[in-house]
Amino acid sequence: MCSRAGAGDVRTQTISFFVVGDTHYCALQDHPSQMWDHSLQINQRLLRWLNELPGKVFPASIGGGIIPEPEGVIHAGDIIDNGDKGPSKNEMVLTECAAFTSDWGLNGGEGLLRWPVKEVHGNHDGPQGDTPMVKEIIARNKRRKGVLHVSENGLHYSWEWGGVHFVALGIVAGDAPQVVRKRRYDPMQSLPFLEKDLQTYVGKSGKPVVLIHHVDVHRYSATVADEKVKNHEWDYGDAQAFYRIISPYRIAACICGHTHVRRTMRWDGTADVNATQGVPFLNTDNGAHFHSSTQGVLHVTISVKEMIVREFATKDHWKSGDWTPQMWRYEL
Repeated sequence: MCSRAGAGDVRTQTISFFVVGDTHYCALQDHPSQMWDHSLQINQRLLRWLNELPGKVFPASIGGGIIPEPEGVIHAGDIIDNGDKGPSKNEMVLTECAAFTSDWGLNGGEGLLRWPVKEVHGNHDGPQGDTPMVKEIIARNKRRKGVLHVSENGLHYSWEWGGVHFVALGIVAGDAPQVVRKRRYDPMQSLPFLEKDLQTYVGKSGKPVVLIHHVDVHRYSATVADEKVKNHEWDYGDAQAFYRIISPYRIAACICGHTHVRRTMRWDGTADVNATQGVPFLNTDNGAHFHSSTQGVLHVTISVKEMIVREFATKDHWKSGDWTPQMWRYEL
């Protein structure tokens, strides 16, 4: 884990939340004003599971105990499917956006989900930050309850649950001033926002911090030739600056999606996926992708002393689901 800023625990509360990624709401190409029922049904079945799990019991193999009522759900991006396809798909994007906001609501109870959802955008939502889905997140941030800090462009934001500080950083953490290369994805000034946010709202308090961005970072942490980096989803200069900025703080976890594979690992600022030290990295599986019968979501509990991570998954588009027979523990 990164070094801790300040001394003394500032928390007495245990919190929990679900992590979902890559829901890929998809409209019908031939009828762009209509949702593809297959995609819609997968998402709505997932929401039913999220609503119904709290109050049930974790299997003994992963610790047992009652599944608590969560603070909310974190969505790690790729909310919709067609935000990266250009203006010709805008009608599909608007349909997909509307389906997401109708199903997931915002602050809890406006849609099918009983709790608040905190989302970031992914590459399918708008790789250059200029799509209807990204504009919708900006609009939602004006109505989102409990927000502490919003970026000047309205897209990135932070909040707290039970003394844990959360920062939503969008597609990647980037726009380090020393990087002058053109980036594949526009970070929309997320890194300057993060640096100011941590200084202002965390400082030397020692409170745990959870960071959310869509793209995984390990693959893009090593220095490479400019000819290669122009095709990378995350500029290595931004990744290295990201690690330098967060290192003085008590980072409980970084959360991402994008890979459509669940992985839990450590990030020590390098490309080493087998690192034994560094930031706990929670890479969630796709949550409701129309192309895959297998999906997964994470359940995270953060107490004063540790973070516990479990996975709930399906092999049949969320017609059934069960807990993965593993759990991951990280001392704070």
